[in-house]
Amino acid sequence: MSGGAGLRIEVQGLSCAGCAGRAERALSGVPGLSDISVNFANGQAHMVLHDARATDIARALRAANYPAREETISLTVSGLSCASCVARAEAALNALPAVLEARVNLANGTAYVRYLPGSTDAGVLVRALTEAGYPSRMKDDHGEDQAARRRAEIGQARRQVWTAGLLTLPVFALEMGSHVIPGMHALIMDTIGMTTSWLVQFVLTTLVLIWPGRQFYRLGVPALLKVAPDMNSLVALGASAAWAYSTVALFLPAFLPQGSSAVYFEAAAVIVTLILTGRWLEARAKGRTGAAIQRLIGLQPRTARVERKGNITDLPIEEVAVGDIIHLRPGEKVAIDGEVVEGSSYIDESMITGEPAPVAKGPSDAVVGGTVNGAGALSFRATAVGHDTVLAQIVSMIEEAQGAKLPVQALADRVVRIFVPVVIAIALLTVAVWLILGPQPVLTHALVAGVSVLIIACPCAMGLATPTSIMVGTGRAAELGVLFRKGEALQRLDEAQIVAFDKTGTLTRGKPEVTRISLAAEQTEDDILRLASAAQSKSEHPIARAIEDAAARRGVDIPQAKTFQAIAGHGIIAEVEGHALVIGSARLMTREAIETGALTDAAQSLAAAGQTAIYIAIDGKLAAVFGVADAVKPTSRAVIEALHAKGIKTAMITGDSTATAQSIAQELGIDHVEAEVLPDGKVAAVRALQERFGVLAFVGDGINDAPALAQADVGIAVGTGTDVAIEAADVVLMSGDLIGVVNALDLSHRTLRNIRQNLFWAFAYNAALIPVAAGVLYPATGTMLSPMLAAGAMALSSVFVLSNALRLKRLHPAMEGTA
Repeated sequence: MSGGAGLRIEVQGLSCAGCAGRAERALSGVPGLSDISVNFANGQAHMVLHDARATDIARALRAANYPAREETISLTVSGLSCASCVARAEAALNALPAVLEARVNLANGTAYVRYLPGSTDAGVLVRALTEAGYPSRMKDDHGEDQAARRRAEIGQARRQVWTAGLLTLPVFALEMGSHVIPGMHALIMDTIGMTTSWLVQFVLTTLVLIWPGRQFYRLGVPALLKVAPDMNSLVALGASAAWAYSTVALFLPAFLPQGSSAVYFEAAAVIVTLILTGRWLEARAKGRTGAAIQRLIGLQPRTARVERKGNITDLPIEEVAVGDIIHLRPGEKVAIDGEVVEGSSYIDESMITGEPAPVAKGPSDAVVGGTVNGAGALSFRATAVGHDTVLAQIVSMIEEAQGAKLPVQALADRVVRIFVPVVIAIALLTVAVWLILGPQPVLTHALVAGVSVLIIACPCAMGLATPTSIMVGTGRAAELGVLFRKGEALQRLDEAQIVAFDKTGTLTRGKPEVTRISLAAEQTEDDILRLASAAQSKSEHPIARAIEDAAARRGVDIPQAKTFQAIAGHGIIAEVEGHALVIGSARLMTREAIETGALTDAAQSLAAAGQTAIYIAIDGKLAAVFGVADAVKPTSRAVIEALHAKGIKTAMITGDSTATAQSIAQELGIDHVEAEVLPDGKVAAVRALQERFGVLAFVGDGINDAPALAQADVGIAVGTGTDVAIEAADVVLMSGDLIGVVNALDLSHRTLRNIRQNLFWAFAYNAALIPVAAGVLYPATGTMLSPMLAAGAMALSSVFVLSNALRLKRLHPAMEGTA
C-alpha cells in the first residue's frame, strides 16, 4: 500500500521490549495500517494510515493491554451560526487521523476533542477548524508536554522506590541481619521471637507487593492470562513464588517437607524494591535521552511583540498569525519564522545550523524562530506558525527518526518475541531438575533457582539497546546541524562504500561568475553581454545570473527578450531585438548546426582551467564563448581527504564537460567522475556507481537532485537553516558546509558502534547469568545466586545500557566548521 498518512501516537504500559513487540502485533491486526513500529524507549508507535481510524487503533491497543494515551481539549470556535456549521466543524476534526471523538457545541461556541497525542496536537486541531472556515483557538489544554510527563514519571518512580525501600528495610534487617551481624539472631529470639519476626516480615512484604509493587500484577497478570507474558509477568511470578512459599512456611509449615520451613520474604520485598529502583534510574536516564529535543523546543520564546492596528503588544506565541508584523529588539530571540521588512542586524543561527558565525539580515531576508538577534533592531512579517515553522519541522524530523527501527534491531526483536516464554520454561525446568536431582532441602534450592532465573532474565536491556542509542545519537546530530530524517539512514550511512557529490552548489559555491570572454565576430564584449543577458533574463539557471551580473558590472542597458525557450541540460534559445540567440553548451551548438571551430582553442583552454565554456551564437553564427567558473567551497578538499582517510571512495556527478569536471576532480582529489550528465541522467549515474561500488551516499542541494537523492542508498541534502523539508533526502545538513557529510558519517558510525555494544551486553548478560541463576555453579562452589542479587543485576543491566547510550551526548564533531 502507498499514499497513506503518517501517524505517531503514545503507547502506555510498555515495560520491556516484549511489550513493544506485542503492541506492534496488535496494531498489525488493524486493517489499513502499514509500516508499524513501536519504540519501547520513548513509548511511541509510528505507523502509516490508509483507511484505518484512530478508534480502531485505540481499540486494538486497549485489547492488548497497552492503551494509547488520550488527551481531551476544549477549543473556542467562532463563525458557528447553525447546526450545519456544527456538522461541518465536527467533520473537519473527525477527518484528522488521530481524532477519536469531536463534539461542537453551538450554544457556547466550544469544541471538545478527544484525540491520540503524538503527531497531532492542539495546533493541528486549531488549524483544521480554521481552514474549514471556523477560526478557533485553544481554550483549555489538559495535556502536558513530554518533558512534564517525563518529570511526573520520574517523580512517581522515586516515590515508589522510597515507599518500597522504607517497607523493605526492616524485612531485610530482620532476616539478613541474623546472618551477617553477630548476636542479631539471638537478640531476635530473646525479644520478639522468630515467629513474630516472620509475621512482621509477612505484613511488610505484603504491603510492598500490593502497594508500590502492584503495577507488576496489574500489568503482568493479565498478560500471563492471555498467554503473552512480559517482564511484569516475570517479576510477578518471581516475587509471588517467594512470598507464597514463605507464607506457607509461616502459617502451614506441615505442608512442607521436613527441613524446608524457611522464609524468603526479604527476597520478594528486595526484588520489587530493586526493580523499582532500576525503573527509577531508567526513567531518569530515558528523560536525558530526549534532552536534545527538549532543548530545541525550549529555543522558541513563549511571547512575541506583535504590531496590530498600530499598537505593539506582547502576545503568547500561540496567538501569532501568519502575516503579523513582529518587532525584535537587540539581544532578543526570534519568536517565529518570518521575513524581514525593516531594519538590519546579525542573527546567531548556530542553534539551528551549527554554524558559529552570525548571519547578516536585512529586508527580504528570512529569519528562523529560536535564533538570537544581535545588536540591531528588526521588524519582520510572520511567514509560518505552529507545525509549519523550521523549529517544529526539525523537532518532527528528529522524532520520526527516533521512532525508526534499524535492521540491526531485527535479531533482538526476534529474540525478545520468544524470550519471556522461554525464560518461564527454563525456570520451570530448573525447578524440576532441582526437585529431582538437588540436595536437601530440595524445595528451597528449587525455589531459589527458579525465582533467580525469572528475575535475572527480564529482557529490558535488549529492548533499550537500540532505541536509546538512536534517540541520543540523532538528538546530538541535530545539535551539530545534521538532521537524520529517517532512522534507517543511521545504519545505511555506516555501511557506505562511496560518497557521490553533485558539483554545482554542493562542492562549489553555486554562484558562478563570468571570468573570460573570447570573441569570434565583429561585436564588442559589451554588445555580446547586452544581448546575452537579455536572453538569459528569463532563465533560472545560475549561469544566467552570472551573465546578468557581468552585464550589470559593466553598466550596459539590457533590452527585453521577445521569445524564450529553455532546453534542459543544453541551454536556451531566444529572440532579442530581432536577433536569434542560441546560448549554451557545445552539444546545443551541434544540435543547431552552428560551427564552433573558430573558438575551439579558447574553449579547450577554459576546460583545462576547470571553467565551463558557454557558447553564444547570434543569427546562426558563433559570436563568442564565455568562461564561467564556480569556485569550490573552502572545505570541499578537506572533506574529500577526510572521507578517503575513512576508506570511503568519492565521486562527482556533473553536467559539465569531461575536461572541466576532470580539472575540478583533480583539484579536489575526487576518485571518480561522471561528466556531461543531463538532469534526467543522474539517477542512471547513481545506479551505475551503486552496481560498481556498493552502498552509496549521494550529496546534493535537494532541489534539482531529488531523483538522485531518492535513488541513493542514503540521500544527503545540503540544506539551509530556512529550508529543511527536503522530502527526497534521508539526511539534511542544516548548513551549506560539507563538513556535515563527515560529521554525519562519524555520528552514524559511533551510534551503530554504541548500539552493537548495547546489544552485545544485553545478550551476553542473559546468556551468561541465566545458567548461573539456574545453579550451574552449585556443584563446583556450593553457592547459588540469590534472587536479590539477580534483581540487582537485572536492574543494573538496563542502567548500563542507558548509560552507555548517554555517552553519545558528549560526541564532538569529527570536523569543525571554518566559519
